[in-house]
Amino acid sequence: MHIRNTIIPLAALAVPAGLSGQQAQLKDNRPNIIFVLTDDMGYADVGCYGGKFVPTPNIDKMAEEGLRFTQYYSASPISSASRTGLLTGQNPGRWNITSFLQTKAGNRDAEMADFLDPDAQSLPGTLKASGYTTAHFGKWHMGGGRDVDDAPSITNYGYDEYVSTWESPDPDPLLTATDWIWSADDSIKRWERTCYFVDKTLDFLKRNAGKPCFVNLWPDDMHTPWVGNEEEQEVYPKGQNGEKNFGSVLIEYDRQIGRLIDGLKELGLAENTIVIFTSDNGPAPSFKGSRAGIYRGTKASLWEGGIRMPFIVWNGGNLVPKGKVDETSVACGLDMFESLSRIAGAVLPENFQSDGMDMSKALLGTPQKRTKAICWEYRRNDAKAFPKPSDGDVSPNVAIREGDFKLLMNADGSAAALYNLSDDPGETTPLNNSLPDKTKELSEKALTWRQSLPQLKITD
Repeated sequence: MHIRNTIIPLAALAVPAGLSGQQAQLKDNRPNIIFVLTDDMGYADVGCYGGKFVPTPNIDKMAEEGLRFTQYYSASPISSASRTGLLTGQNPGRWNITSFLQTKAGNRDAEMADFLDPDAQSLPGTLKASGYTTAHFGKWHMGGGRDVDDAPSITNYGYDEYVSTWESPDPDPLLTATDWIWSADDSIKRWERTCYFVDKTLDFLKRNAGKPCFVNLWPDDMHTPWVGNEEEQEVYPKGQNGEKNFGSVLIEYDRQIGRLIDGLKELGLAENTIVIFTSDNGPAPSFKGSRAGIYRGTKASLWEGGIRMPFIVWNGGNLVPKGKVDETSVACGLDMFESLSRIAGAVLPENFQSDGMDMSKALLGTPQKRTKAICWEYRRNDAKAFPKPSDGDVSPNVAIREGDFKLLMNADGSAAALYNLSDDPGETTPLNNSLPDKTKELSEKALTWRQSLPQLKITD
């Protein structure tokens, strides 16, 4: 991997210069980083974000012992694109991924690639090149599954190890008895998956003790179908998408997050491990919008409810302040590549390009002012390949946030709507008429950005 200038790590985390390779390994006290990406968790699913469905004491405790953000955004309101933004630090539209990856025909209808280009810059690849040991445990969904049988292995993106689900190039047979997301015949049952991935994470860290580790822990059981354990299924036997089923699964998910934190403490790794907890996109179904709290919209929508996510940074030592709430820093999934590389003391690739920015100070407790706009795209056409929001509130397909202002519009220039999120977080009252100059300014920026994205070239 070609490199450019080194990111200067925090002094407390740096490896002293002049050590031999073996000495450096023994003294490499850079932090482990675990990125927990929940599947389809809404802003208000968690108690500390106003959730009222079921108690989430373990996730809430993470916030009490760590740092909680109120203005964090996913890179997209849907799975594959959101994950692509995290992995690459670039808008997923750059890689022709703007919805969920599915069959080859469905991907073509949606004007999408079948998988993320393995030549894309990647966060795990960058950390690995700088001495980290890397692993991915959980949902992938950036290529593979259905009839996409030529997707590159996950190891091509910088991971030393992985265990994944059906929507991946090499799914774990214990999770995939049939050719579908889950089956009653799976050896690891639907309600045991997060436990399985937590166990894999803790075992990986134990086996690599003394080395800095980066782990994607990306469980998928908060995505429908919601299947509780056998006892819970007897209590709530009807359906798998109801509110009671959701609550049953959330209780178990919260318990497993607690097991992760307790496991780190038992292994003596908590003080030098940073755990980030968030979601890939908004909720579906939304239960009449209640899962997004005060925010409008759901998964598959560029309204706030589709892209504003819970975000908690936890550490068992002194790397992150405890019990702090950051209500001013505006962070995004696109920021994670550069920010976590900074925290890890990593070396960015040559010709590195980011659509995010370095928010490492904010992640470690010092609020930062955002200096780069955030742009989103969802849907390049109206094909059935693009799911509609569960609440029926379809947003325009392009959005931009700059400062407190957010503007949504369609890529053809129609349906522009400007909001001030500080005054109107629920996006209820457009300001087009009262602020025509700002509307024009952000409309032009959004359209210029959208027109800069590549169009899929079909070579069949």
